Amino acid sequence: MALSSDGSGPAEPAIAEANAEVVRRLPFEDTRDLADARRGFLGTASENLIKDADGRTVWDLDAYGFLDQECPPTANPSLWRQSRLCSEHGLFEVTEGIYQVRGFDLSNMTIVEGERGILVVDPLLCAETAAAALALYRAHRGDRPVTGVLYTHSHADHFGGVRGVLTEEDVAAGVPVLAPHGFLAHAVSENVYAGTAMNRRAAYMYGAALPKGARGQIGAGLGQTTATGAVGLIPPTVDITRTGQSEVVDGIRMVFQLTPGTEAPAELNIHFPDRAALCMAENATHNLHNLLTLRGAEVRDPRVWARYLTEAADLFGPASEVAFASHHWPVWGTERVTEYLSEQRDLYAYLHDQTLRMLNQGLTGPEIAERMELPPALERAWHTHGYYGSASHNSKAVYQRYLGWFDGNPGHLWQHPPVEAARRYVEFMGGAAEVLRRARESYDAGDFRWVAEVVNHVVFADPANAEARALQADALEQLGYGAENGTWRNFYLMGALELRHGSVGTPTSTVAPDLLAVLTLDQLFDTLAIRVDGPRAWDADITVRWNITDGDPVTMRLRNGVLTHGRSVPSSPPDAEIALPEADLRALLLGTLTPAELASRPGVTLTGEASALTRLLSHLTEPDPDFAIVTP
Repeated sequence: MALSSDGSGPAEPAIAEANAEVVRRLPFEDTRDLADARRGFLGTASENLIKDADGRTVWDLDAYGFLDQECPPTANPSLWRQSRLCSEHGLFEVTEGIYQVRGFDLSNMTIVEGERGILVVDPLLCAETAAAALALYRAHRGDRPVTGVLYTHSHADHFGGVRGVLTEEDVAAGVPVLAPHGFLAHAVSENVYAGTAMNRRAAYMYGAALPKGARGQIGAGLGQTTATGAVGLIPPTVDITRTGQSEVVDGIRMVFQLTPGTEAPAELNIHFPDRAALCMAENATHNLHNLLTLRGAEVRDPRVWARYLTEAADLFGPASEVAFASHHWPVWGTERVTEYLSEQRDLYAYLHDQTLRMLNQGLTGPEIAERMELPPALERAWHTHGYYGSASHNSKAVYQRYLGWFDGNPGHLWQHPPVEAARRYVEFMGGAAEVLRRARESYDAGDFRWVAEVVNHVVFADPANAEARALQADALEQLGYGAENGTWRNFYLMGALELRHGSVGTPTSTVAPDLLAVLTLDQLFDTLAIRVDGPRAWDADITVRWNITDGDPVTMRLRNGVLTHGRSVPSSPPDAEIALPEADLRALLLGTLTPAELASRPGVTLTGEASALTRLLSHLTEPDPDFAIVTP
């Protein structure tokens, strides 16, 4: 086996043949997507590397140049094709007065020209890539000011780069920031409450730490990967609360469709009636999307998603000559737009309905996933393929949405946790040496899926077993080489990478200062509550009363391992009572101010037990951004 410098190997014959069969099975002669992805190209940046203020590269425009080559056996040709399309980068004209910068981040930035300046829709994930995208637009269209910003939904790759195109001073001067109702609450809850775990898993999902190349990261299906620059947030100033709401920004007329519970809990589509253009946000893209993203999130509702796609087609389809989204490339022509939206609608409706049909016949999530097949007409449409979501994990998500984690089999009700189960399995199977011997036979037979399942037990029973780690890495690598889904490939290859070389940590974090700054006090107290080490705090009973000099008082109590807060006056005197400005309380709760520093701040007074606050905070734990995934 010829290994590369990072330890990766070639495709085994079974994977190479499976990938060759993809070419024979799918309509690669249909090149309309390539023409659409290049249509309206005006140019790209002269500098390939986008860097932050410290000179660190956050995005490399040439990183995916290798995709111009013929697809090798180490990649699924369908995913290679998708990644090639997503790697087209530059400024593109969508229609008169509407432009997109694509390939500068995971998502697209859309720019709509107004009477005096421009409306920026979805300013990418990071300030550095957003600034570079805006500079590219201005290089071709002139130095027009930003006269409005619009966030289509509450995921960070659609608002995180806002400080690259807008300042607080611009907003204070009257530049509006529009967003769907509920945007701020969902942007914060998704990226902060479970942010550490999501960001660590996102390292696997997007594969930002993987080497780019035919044996490594080639894309994520929805886009190439996530930029690694500064994530920010400027809160919206205009709330879009209903479908049919119309707003005019800098002479740009927009009619909105609210689509909560689809791709994001707060999301909207936009029709530009004067341009006959429809922005579908992330509700209709050139792939099957996630109903439950592999990094983790709330399960999305495909029934509602399908209904909103029907509504979009009915409301705006006949009046739209182009449909574009915040990922991928546009679709032109009213007939094609209608067909595209209808097929996307049928995709989510089919997955929902067929999963429900099978679960009501008694099938479990994994059983449904194995049986789920898309209708031939949908399979022939490139934009329905599972490059980002998949029919397999989406059908499991539908099952989870309706029935939860338990499949009804009492044998699965109280299973051992992974390490304990692994030790027992390995012992039952004759010990590690015998498991690995038989697993190598399965590997040689091309049964990599089974190898990954079985050898995982050996790794969890004995993570120091070098032979098991190496075989598991090899099996995961082969599964990655055969995956059509970009995020599956990245998960498999990241697993192989970390088994061989150790944890890479979290390359990109959305738990950014701007998001923390817009947390309400209630949300800040909640972020402390989820960090309490419950068992260690069982016997603690500590009450602190915060008398906020520029706000309402709050009582915080740790009891029974639970940290609660409320506005009511405690029934008995608190252990400590602290008067302070809200800014100081925020700094303390965010960890930028210690209790000792707080006590010395001007305007802060404390009565009662001085050590109460320190004792309470001692029961908090810190999240681990580098926790293990493929090992215990």
